[in-house]
Amino acid sequence: MANLGYFQLKANPGAWILKLRKGRSDDIYKVYSHEGTDSPSEADDLIVVLNNFKSKIIKVKVQKKPDKMNEELLSDGTQENDSGFWESLTRGFTGASKTDETKQEKDDVINIFSVASGHLYERFLRIMMLSVLKHTKTPVKFWFLKNYLSPTFKEFIPYMAEEYGFQYELVQYKWPRWLHQQTEKQRIIWGYKILFLDVLFPLAVDKILFVDADQIVRTDLKELRDFDLEGAPYGYTPFCESRREMDGYRFWKSGYWASHLAGRKYHISALYVVDLKKFRKIAAGDRLRGQYQGLSQDPNSLSNLDQDLPNNMIHQVPIKSLPQEWLWCETWCDDTSKKKAKTIDLCNNPQTKEPKLQAAVRIVAEWSDYDQEIKRIYNKFLEEKEKGTISGINRTAQTGKSDDGLHTEL
Repeated sequence: MANLGYFQLKANPGAWILKLRKGRSDDIYKVYSHEGTDSPSEADDLIVVLNNFKSKIIKVKVQKKPDKMNEELLSDGTQENDSGFWESLTRGFTGASKTDETKQEKDDVINIFSVASGHLYERFLRIMMLSVLKHTKTPVKFWFLKNYLSPTFKEFIPYMAEEYGFQYELVQYKWPRWLHQQTEKQRIIWGYKILFLDVLFPLAVDKILFVDADQIVRTDLKELRDFDLEGAPYGYTPFCESRREMDGYRFWKSGYWASHLAGRKYHISALYVVDLKKFRKIAAGDRLRGQYQGLSQDPNSLSNLDQDLPNNMIHQVPIKSLPQEWLWCETWCDDTSKKKAKTIDLCNNPQTKEPKLQAAVRIVAEWSDYDQEIKRIYNKFLEEKEKGTISGINRTAQTGKSDDGLHTEL
């Protein structure tokens, strides 16, 4: 991150050796000072001991070697000739030894990120996952923000993964203490949806699709993953404007937003695709966090944080507009466009304030069938758990790594 090169490492208790990555990193740079480590100041290897459950903050300063002063670690993003370096990073994270193996592994998996808080939204989340799996032929890996998931969900997800044959991983990121803190849980979750996209996922993940928990997917998401973003770091669907009776509620049509967007669309954050490679190369995460830091001091700004922020940054971090059928929402879209919908979002209706469960059953014909299917699987899980017959389910094996551990902040 731009803030003094801040980053986090997640590690289990023990003594760890911290050093520059082999290759261009330790070829160009050397460590010249460190604070908060457990090594003498002149030591080459930095020892970091994690022996409690608090974050450990250390400071490591590096400088270029005298004969490497004109060398750059990464390109400035204007050239595409640094693919070899990025591929070497990818290999380091995946353990693959050949570029084509790494590419095949990434191309054959659709990575889907989602967040949920509370049992109602976890119920929606399981149904969203089922709708994805019913329509998507390519292998799927779900990424969930661990921070707010219930113990019940975390206990059931390995069983569901084995039943339906998908991968999953729980991710978390400690909100940096130097970044303006949110106090409401909903706003914290909105922040996690947009502020840490560059650091939540391993470098091996080139593209991530975000799908809201209260969404139903009706198409193969491979099409969205492969959608041409034409150089933009991410793509969002614009808000529908076809339901005319909601014109008075379209806040982006007047005032600040009308002036700022200057004829451009205002985009909804319920579904988006992120080209993480491009996103990281143009430092989009730093740009978004910088704008957030400036605006979030005012409690009246960023009222819908996860979507106001990217829409506000449209001039610095461009958004590719996805075709309208990628997100249909009854509140904003007319009934005739529903038959073309590739996903249906259960967004709130400021006019009727209809409860989401009631709206789900009424709007989405297949929702109740999905709900019943999940209930049958869950009851089967409870029976097997009670009998002690659940076997072969290991969270570490499913995720590829333990989701527990301590944080070191640098």
